[in-house]
Amino acid sequence: MTFNERAHHRVAVVGAGFGGIGAAVRLKQHGYDDVVVFDRGDDVGGTWRDNTYPGCACDVPSHMYSFSFAPNPDWSRSFSGQPEIWQYLRGCVVRYGVAANLRLRHEVLRVAWDDASGRWLIDTSQGPYSADFLVAAGGPLAEPSLPDLPGLSTFTGEMFHSARWNHGHDLTGRRVAVIGTGASAIQFVPEIAPKVAHLDLFQRTPPWVLPRGDRAITELEKRVFRVFPPAQWTVRAGIYWARETVMGTGFLHPAVMRVAQRVARAHLHRQVADAGLRAKLTPRYTLGCKRVLLSNDYYPALTRDNVEVVTDRISEVRPNGIVTADGVLHEVDTIIFGTGFHATDPPMATYTSGRDGRTLDEVWQGSMRAYQGTSVVGFPNLFMLLGPNTALGHTSVVFMIECQITYLLSMLRYMDRTRTDALEPTPYAQEAFVADVDRRMKGTVWTAGGCNSWYLDRTGRNSTLWPGYTWPYWMRTRRFDPGAYRVVPTRRTQTVQPKSVQPKSVGEDR
Repeated sequence: MTFNERAHHRVAVVGAGFGGIGAAVRLKQHGYDDVVVFDRGDDVGGTWRDNTYPGCACDVPSHMYSFSFAPNPDWSRSFSGQPEIWQYLRGCVVRYGVAANLRLRHEVLRVAWDDASGRWLIDTSQGPYSADFLVAAGGPLAEPSLPDLPGLSTFTGEMFHSARWNHGHDLTGRRVAVIGTGASAIQFVPEIAPKVAHLDLFQRTPPWVLPRGDRAITELEKRVFRVFPPAQWTVRAGIYWARETVMGTGFLHPAVMRVAQRVARAHLHRQVADAGLRAKLTPRYTLGCKRVLLSNDYYPALTRDNVEVVTDRISEVRPNGIVTADGVLHEVDTIIFGTGFHATDPPMATYTSGRDGRTLDEVWQGSMRAYQGTSVVGFPNLFMLLGPNTALGHTSVVFMIECQITYLLSMLRYMDRTRTDALEPTPYAQEAFVADVDRRMKGTVWTAGGCNSWYLDRTGRNSTLWPGYTWPYWMRTRRFDPGAYRVVPTRRTQTVQPKSVQPKSVGEDR
């Protein structure tokens, strides 16, 4: 296929969740109308479209888990549920007029940089495209991870991951196995426990669980937010700085987490009277080393007569159940996996090839690395949202996404102003950034907390989280830093200018 046979766009975005929708909105607001957003699903929403399991909700307060440029005064609760967040994202599409930019049911199969044209060649399930600039917005929690258990293929019952919930499978009266005790399981286990005949919860490591301070937002509050928007901005700022100072400090200094651990232990003791069960549910690592979970009904669900917490290692799966290391067969007819996602080995890394033909997966060799968590040496004009070391453990990832979109806009403005076709970070800039991240990661709860979490990649490095407060990241991404990048020669002689809107100062627009 020749280059001219491909539908070409200035910017191509892969993923229509918070990152993709946010990027499309802001790009169009700044004059970049030639934007296309690919998504394999039949609607927008990403994680919040796919995760429809019972009880699915966010563990970041609603006013913070939303775009700063698109406040929602009508959140029903302080912690929003999945349907409401999904509706919010769909509303943003309508509100900001980006529906025409969407290419739904377009699964991206292969992406490759083409030196001859100086563009990205994109093969999708609905045809070929090309773009000057590629924004990877798939997110770290997009592709479910399933354990490689011996005999799993022999199981004759129903199996599904929590992110692909089978709503057509009635759990009433079933014997159910739940594998995993992470953020999803603590939400759906309390929902399904009253319905099933018996539930075996297979726990490898107990999580720390704090009380969930959720409440309904009153109609008076909503009216105030609608009439006087600064009130909502004030609430948002309060949530941000509270999480930044309290939890942010705790993650950096594990000793500070002892206070939060006392709260978590008291929560466990209040809700679980049985000493044996409490022992099973008490973590042996520092709070924060794994993801901190919030729930008021998880522990009570585990005290039910029809629920058993199984801590023995799974040896194999048989047609009628699961065998643990103690030789016991746990007979079940349904297996639900709450086993997380491919956060450290994203699928896009296997099909995205750079200048030398190597994929991101081949370049990273098991440990993701990128300058500012967004740009990679050898991959010109590739920009990642929530890329390496920019996910968060203490506050809203939407804040990080907006920081990165601001940086992206500033980068594009620089390229337009200087008529630069293609940029990539210098090896020195990328190596210095990664070395600084690794240095600051040492001694944090994620590396010194005594656990093995999904934050760590197969090399043992924490390549997912940002190691500290988020305000310094906001400062460093307010404006593009051209000194950290090098020009990649292409055959194109000039860059297409954005349409219809005069350039704005991105730094002033936040």
